[in-house]
Amino acid sequence: MVIEFDSYNERKAFDETKAGVKGLVDAQITEIPRIFRLPQGTLSDKKPSVSASDFAIPIIDFADLAASRESMVEKVKDAAEKWGFFQVINHGVPLSVFEEIKDGVVRFHEEDIEVKKSYFTRDAAKRFVYNSNFDLYSSSSCVNWRDSFACYLAPDPPNPEELPIACRDAMIEYSKHMMSLGDLLFKLLSEALGLNSEKLKSMDCMKGLLMLCHYYPPCPQPDLTLGTSNHSDNSFLTILLQDQIGGLQVFHEDCWVDVSPLPGALVINIGDFLQLITNDKFISVEHRVLANKAGPRISVASFFSTSMLQNSTVYGPIKELLSEENPPKYKDINLKKYTQGYFEKGLDGTSYLSNFKI
Repeated sequence: MVIEFDSYNERKAFDETKAGVKGLVDAQITEIPRIFRLPQGTLSDKKPSVSASDFAIPIIDFADLAASRESMVEKVKDAAEKWGFFQVINHGVPLSVFEEIKDGVVRFHEEDIEVKKSYFTRDAAKRFVYNSNFDLYSSSSCVNWRDSFACYLAPDPPNPEELPIACRDAMIEYSKHMMSLGDLLFKLLSEALGLNSEKLKSMDCMKGLLMLCHYYPPCPQPDLTLGTSNHSDNSFLTILLQDQIGGLQVFHEDCWVDVSPLPGALVINIGDFLQLITNDKFISVEHRVLANKAGPRISVASFFSTSMLQNSTVYGPIKELLSEENPPKYKDINLKKYTQGYFEKGLDGTSYLSNFKI
């Protein structure tokens, strides 16, 4: 006898608990629900096909910045063009700030369920949004094994009382350091394009800062699901803090490459909007997060983008980068409309940016 699988109702039932994936783990399940299961054989490529020593995303030491800015710009340019990803060390953000934000994320996600439920919402316009899988009802792929909370910290930061006590101070402090580091990164990226160092900032690329804090609970069957499905980011730039558990992989030259955790490092990646305005000079690449038994895995992603905020600015390839030999490859876009389409599509492993190719 075949039992009909009603994915929508199972997703709805999961959503209505408001307890997220953490709630399933707290219930001590030993098998993951069907909505989390990938089609058989999907994760056969789980292990990188090359060893880390042969193939690793670039690591850039910002301690060298004072000695040679030119060489630093060259390294950033190379990483942005070839990988779309790099790690930075000696970036000036104190380790204590990292520890405090990671602790804050854990404190919130392991808070009493009734406290968490008061922040649960599917309305992305709310000041502070806690839920599991933003694309729970729209994505055609499996539900991801993670819970998250999100908040815009710029250009219009929330009042402190709008943030949960568990992570309030940590989020405010962390966001200041992200804005400062973002400022430096956008200057280096502007120079890497051969433009004035203020060019990207003047285009409001760093006007919006969305902080997305993920909690990946330990998974009883990590080979059957994903922490985060394959996707590229709908941002100009993303700065990611990951803990030491690992699981982040980048798709490079037809294989998945581990982004091995490096103590004190931050992972930087180019987003879809920066690929579009640089006319494919910098690349926004697919990445994913594997589920694991070791968790909880904590990560904090800081997205430079005003994508969910009211913004009438239209973006297209930067005119100074175009020529007869390098005509525009993309139509102009409005970030908010782009993001609405990106959300409706969900994290299904396809590029939304490709819809805007000329």
